[in-house]
Amino acid sequence: MGNDYFQFKQFTVRQRRAAMKVGTDGVLLGTLGEGGRRILDIGAGTGVVSLMFAQRFPDSHVTAIEIDDNAYLDAQENFLESPFSERLTLVKGDFCKFPYDSSMWQEEQRPVFDSIVSNPPYFDNSFENPDEGRTRARHTSSLSFQDLISGAYSLLADGGVFSVSIPVEALKRFSAECLITGFCLKHCYAIKTVPRKQPKRFILVFQKGVRREPVEETFCLLNSDGTRSEWYSQLMNDFYL
Repeated sequence: MGNDYFQFKQFTVRQRRAAMKVGTDGVLLGTLGEGGRRILDIGAGTGVVSLMFAQRFPDSHVTAIEIDDNAYLDAQENFLESPFSERLTLVKGDFCKFPYDSSMWQEEQRPVFDSIVSNPPYFDNSFENPDEGRTRARHTSSLSFQDLISGAYSLLADGGVFSVSIPVEALKRFSAECLITGFCLKHCYAIKTVPRKQPKRFILVFQKGVRREPVEETFCLLNSDGTRSEWYSQLMNDFYL
């Protein structure tokens, strides 16, 4: 998925500027994350998750925030060219400031969302990529788990959902921070690449103010012969050509 654009059924994602291109983590989050009428996408990148949510939830309005100049320009182009442009708002800036900086809001009072989604940076004590854009997109030095989770919690309505894509290396750390903050796990999708391997990535859906027994499911992207699994094919049927 490293081309200058990625063509979906209903929209195109141009990605010639952004450091992080359309990838499996993003499209899984775009299909498995939970929505609502007011959705916030934190760290929009090229805007692919926002676009997928706008397609899946036709009564929604999606606000996306992106700090990186190049990714912002790609997302802006993708939003304007999409059939959902009237329901998409793009904000340039640092999410850490968003809950408190009224100049970043589209209304007089601080917005409250039904759904927040993020494909967050997750590398912590690791060598940072010399590409500043990739470092910002991938490393927690640009947005810590604590800042992301506490900010999301403060912006969600009671009962609102927080959907994220997390690699196995960060699963325990991220989940613990969510529980400390007050979130409850609603749904955990463990995603394997092939049947013989352990799950590599997780799509997690947390909920604010609602306690329940979480649903835990395991799925596989590919069959043993390398072909796309029936589950993944069905999941992406409304998006992939």
